[in-house]
Amino acid sequence: MKEFYVIDIRFRESVYNILYIDNRMKIFLSACILFLVSCHQSNPKNHDILQEDMDGKYIIQDVLVPTRDGAKISVLIVRNKEISEPQAVVLQSTIYVRDTRDLATLKEAVDRGYIGVMSYARGKRLSPDEISIYEHDAQDTYDVIDWIRKQSWSDGRVGMYGGSYNGFTQWAATKKLHPALKTIVPYVANRPGLGTPMENNIFIYPNYEWAFYVGNNKYLDTIVGNDRQRFRDMQFIWWETGVAYKKMDSIDGTPNAWFQKWTDHPSFDTYWQDMAPYKEEFAQIDIPVLSIDGYYNDSQNSGLYYLREHYKYNPKAEHYLIIGPYSHFGAQRHGAEIINEYHVDDDALIDTKEITYQWFDYIFNNADKPTVLKDKINYQVMDANEWGSAPSLEAMSNDHLKLYLTDSPSDGVYSLQPKKPATVNYLSQEVDFTDRENDHNVYYYPDPIILDELDPSDGFSFISAPLTESILVNGSFIGELKASINKKDFDYGVTLYEAREDGTFFHLSYIVGRASYAHDSTTRQLLTPNEIETIPFSNTHLVSKKIQKGSRLLIYINVNKNSFSELNYGTGKVVSEETILDANEPLIVKWYTDSYVKIPIWKE
Repeated sequence: MKEFYVIDIRFRESVYNILYIDNRMKIFLSACILFLVSCHQSNPKNHDILQEDMDGKYIIQDVLVPTRDGAKISVLIVRNKEISEPQAVVLQSTIYVRDTRDLATLKEAVDRGYIGVMSYARGKRLSPDEISIYEHDAQDTYDVIDWIRKQSWSDGRVGMYGGSYNGFTQWAATKKLHPALKTIVPYVANRPGLGTPMENNIFIYPNYEWAFYVGNNKYLDTIVGNDRQRFRDMQFIWWETGVAYKKMDSIDGTPNAWFQKWTDHPSFDTYWQDMAPYKEEFAQIDIPVLSIDGYYNDSQNSGLYYLREHYKYNPKAEHYLIIGPYSHFGAQRHGAEIINEYHVDDDALIDTKEITYQWFDYIFNNADKPTVLKDKINYQVMDANEWGSAPSLEAMSNDHLKLYLTDSPSDGVYSLQPKKPATVNYLSQEVDFTDRENDHNVYYYPDPIILDELDPSDGFSFISAPLTESILVNGSFIGELKASINKKDFDYGVTLYEAREDGTFFHLSYIVGRASYAHDSTTRQLLTPNEIETIPFSNTHLVSKKIQKGSRLLIYINVNKNSFSELNYGTGKVVSEETILDANEPLIVKWYTDSYVKIPIWKE
């Protein structure tokens, strides 16, 4: 009796089941099918395919678009079969390849009256080139827009939208602005080198496996992406053994080429600067922009970097912001009723996609602006169940609280005072980097947002007097640390809380930073051991929240030493190359009491 076999051939998101009668035929058919698939992926002529959707409403086109330097970009196009005249195009440019979901979003654009186009990063989907992350998106997206402009179905107008990496590619496309690009709608936009894979020049661990997820194959390596245990084990082995951060992939046993390349650039140098607009390049961005972000979006400092720089170099820019209590993913959808155990106000929930298409109709069809856009900056006020608006980030506040550190203890914390102390003293902190039993600054991350208690034992907490009236904390707090250390560098964390009358602590904002980059993210300036240094900080997370009368404001300051980011041992060498052997004597930090924070508020 002959034995029958079934082979499953997966191509894109389809599975082909083939029945055959013996093992030799199995090998033969497998080879034939894989050969045909490879031909489809390598022959550009096979990509320029027009097909009619099964319900007969859409025309779907797969194209390889050539770039100026000879690469080929995989582009998916969906049009309405019944419309022959040229239309405006809604474009997304992404590194995430998800055929089923991508096709659905393109059909949504068509149903809204536009042509939907999805452009994939170099090397992804059907592109025969080597996969590129970040490095070619500016040029490639420009070339795709130029190709779209020349098509008979395009009326010469292109708008872009999307979040995270897709937000980055929109800004990358404005580095050299194509005349056909009329607007962008970036959500939680990534700015490589500032928000990921490092934050304020500190490499953050959770970005490690992402390079495998998007870079391992033409689609997405979901097996690696979902293998959280593998990378958590690697993370904790690194923490326990104290090997160099840059040697992380030696622990995993799989080389991570992108991780190695990124850690070669700890400064915000030309490698990162070339990926998106930088300084004066923002001046020529004269198209309307709608940005959407969240108070609890991990990469908020990336998205707001674009906004701040745009207005800095083009004060007349038409750039709107919608921001509220959203996470990285929530801001791209419709928020969530609960974020990190915090129940948001009812009016905080928005429909990001609906607002996006209202915006496109405003730009392309002379429709009204989305009603949420009362002014340039539109923000949800947490615990007030209302929205506020302002013409600029600076105008979100009409006053500020400038509070100084003190060495006056009370129940394990120190007071924050509105006056600079007449005599400057300091609080001393010792951190042993050889100690792997205790970590520091674990509270900086807002999960959960509301804490029942705050353990100040591994850092210093400073608390204000009770507020005599309700206020809004509105904007990004800034400050200046005065400190001396016995080494050449250290990483710090500053977190802002509302200490409420019920004894809980509401996480408002934070920053983690590297002292040697406090003055210039592009150039490292080492500290002089045992000299008092001024360490300004400003890149904190923007927030809007009503603070009730009787609440107090609490500042938590610490050395950043934990398993979720690289460790700065203070030798002055490249931090990612330092090991536990560089720890030597413990770090001694003296926090001086002329340090201060400046918290933006709105008073009625």
